[in-house]
Amino acid sequence: MEPDRSTIWPFDEAGEPRDFYYARYGHPTGAAAEARLGELEGGDALLYSSGMGAETAVLLAFAQPGSTVALAAGAYYGTSVLMRELGRWGLRLVEFDQTKEPPAADIVWVESPANPLLTEPDWDAVRAHPGLKVCDATVSTPVNLRALDHGVDVVLHSATKYLCGHHDALLGATVTRDADLTARLREVRGRTGIAAAPDAAASLLRGLDSLDERMARTAATARELARRLADHTGVENVRYPGYSGLISFDVADPRRVETRTRVIVNATSLGGVESTIESRHRWEGDRIPRGLVRLSVGLEDVDELWADLDHALA
Repeated sequence: MEPDRSTIWPFDEAGEPRDFYYARYGHPTGAAAEARLGELEGGDALLYSSGMGAETAVLLAFAQPGSTVALAAGAYYGTSVLMRELGRWGLRLVEFDQTKEPPAADIVWVESPANPLLTEPDWDAVRAHPGLKVCDATVSTPVNLRALDHGVDVVLHSATKYLCGHHDALLGATVTRDADLTARLREVRGRTGIAAAPDAAASLLRGLDSLDERMARTAATARELARRLADHTGVENVRYPGYSGLISFDVADPRRVETRTRVIVNATSLGGVESTIESRHRWEGDRIPRGLVRLSVGLEDVDELWADLDHALA
């Protein structure tokens, strides 16, 4: 789909706005991409300027001064940074082990799997919690998880990652099955100006066309690499959830490993067709092991990737 880059559209003959009138509130390319993603997730999707934009919209829409958010420990680092930033406005953050029952909170925020520690939520405990339930499903994608089916109220994606899949678009998304939640998120998105650009939405449409095939291939390669890493004498504590393309593992000198790869790109982010690798302690500090390396597996040949890793680990 060629993106419609218009920012305005004419009103109707009676002088009333049509479905699209100003791009901050919606545009045809974004609506088409939202419909496709919503169909995959089984809900109503909205797009934002980035994954962090989607998180900001959720917090501004549903939290208020004095609200407590229970966040999965070891989840994406930027999420806790954002919540601590909002602590100046009275947001209270409590981190918890998402493999166990969440504590009392207004919002329970899980991640499946948590990035980069790759733990999974206790879905029965999440479903039973009385608070608003949010799941970041960036790493899972709807190919592996439809979190709305597990009692979640709002699903989040950094669509920059697997959904777009080519490291060429910043994009975030929410999906809900509650019309009131969707309406509130749409309202906040328009008021704060964190809507997605048409070109990013077009990248999502392109990415969704190949999502099933990409996720199948990256998972098959990741399973084999995780197996080989577990047998390598220079590697400790390999983490892999059994699906998708994200692996983390511990080494004695993570900076040496990440700078010795030649096929795997030493860069941040994940979920693209190109494999990437990075040490995470530089960003996250002691909330994760000092030697943790995060590997996002792309579409390259498994033996080519293993030869690169084996060389870097030597």
